[in-house]
Amino acid sequence: MISSQESRSRYPELSVSVRSSNPFALVAGVREELRRAGAGREEIAGFTEDALAPPRDLEHALEVARHWIGSAEAA
Repeated sequence: MISSQESRSRYPELSVSVRSSNPFALVAGVREELRRAGAGREEIAGFTEDALAPPRDLEHALEVARHWIGSAEAA
């Protein structure tokens, strides 16, 4: 598990909040914000691969998203 003290997010100014418990919805939201921030295709693909790696659940996707952006929430 990555703690906030161990590392800082790559894009701390970005935040995503989705009204879904589906990890794919969260990943889609983060991908859109990364695109808007000017992240390259390879970087976005790297985020997607990490976030959707097993166990492919919401908690894992949130952990990865919080490593990449400043704030990520899902309902």
